[in-house]
Amino acid sequence: MSKLKLQGINLRDRFGDWWDGATAVQKTIFRVVLIGFFYALPLLNNPVIDTPETSFSSVLFYPLIMFSLMAVGLNVVVGKSGILDLGYVAFFAIGAYTHALMSIHTALNFWEIVPFAMAFAMLAGVILGLPALRLRGDYLAIITLGFGEIVRIIAINTDAIGGAMGITGIPGPTSIFGIEFTVMDPRPYYWLTLTFLLLVIWGVLRLTKRKPGRAWEAIREDEDVAEFMGVATLKYKLWAFIIGGAVGGLAGAIYASQIRSIQPELFTLNLSIMILATVVLGGMGNIWGVILGAVLLGYIPEKLRFLSDYRIIFFGLLMVVMMNLRPNGLLPRKKREHFQEKSK
Repeated sequence: MSKLKLQGINLRDRFGDWWDGATAVQKTIFRVVLIGFFYALPLLNNPVIDTPETSFSSVLFYPLIMFSLMAVGLNVVVGKSGILDLGYVAFFAIGAYTHALMSIHTALNFWEIVPFAMAFAMLAGVILGLPALRLRGDYLAIITLGFGEIVRIIAINTDAIGGAMGITGIPGPTSIFGIEFTVMDPRPYYWLTLTFLLLVIWGVLRLTKRKPGRAWEAIREDEDVAEFMGVATLKYKLWAFIIGGAVGGLAGAIYASQIRSIQPELFTLNLSIMILATVVLGGMGNIWGVILGAVLLGYIPEKLRFLSDYRIIFFGLLMVVMMNLRPNGLLPRKKREHFQEKSK
């Protein structure tokens, strides 16, 4: 078991050493090739990677790339700031309902509605965060869990937004660069979500290297010490909620535009737990780790659908094994891992 851990560390360290010594041109070529590979993935349909009930291109959009986008957003809250959020699905639902309602009742198209979906999710982050972020630990987790359930229950009991039956007939995005968005072809939605994911990753990485990132890390390690040293803890925790909420709202708008109909029961606690599991399994605080966790937790259950209900048992056993082999996640934060190796 320890050998597996060391091998994982060595592989990452070797890549890190190569990356540190690479020239700007080599880094640019590597990025372009990697991004090109991900854009080409929907073209790789074959019986080996297809899932029992769904083609690989469909699984690529949901759950793989959609889980990845949501995981990156939740990672800002949980991984970067150390805030346990059990109601992240609420932001996803707000984004989806915003797009559904505005696309039906206004003349705005998808591209014009997306900023509103993100803005309403950010506003929800402020409304939740201002009172909730004064608490810590289990109390904060319970409040976020309750927030997620409140949003779902309000959607069920509000006839003006479809009630329990939800909303149908949601328009999809208008064509862009000659690409048509249809229900039968999930590939354009995958490419759209991947583009947004790359932009979100770029933004989060930029923030991480600047003052907000340093403040989040201080809060995660020890909030009391961070506050004593002059870090505006409430301000930066609130910003984490707002940024995470914006990404969740963006994901919800894209999802609603693809499936063309939404119901409150699509936004349950189970989805929040699944996204949180991707962050924990991948490695909290490591943006590449949470994406890897999202890919694995999205693809494996779909691949095991031939086992029917028993797939959950095998999936659970796999999770137990993986968390025993890699308790800090598949790709934990480098600082945490080095600290543990030194302490052994």
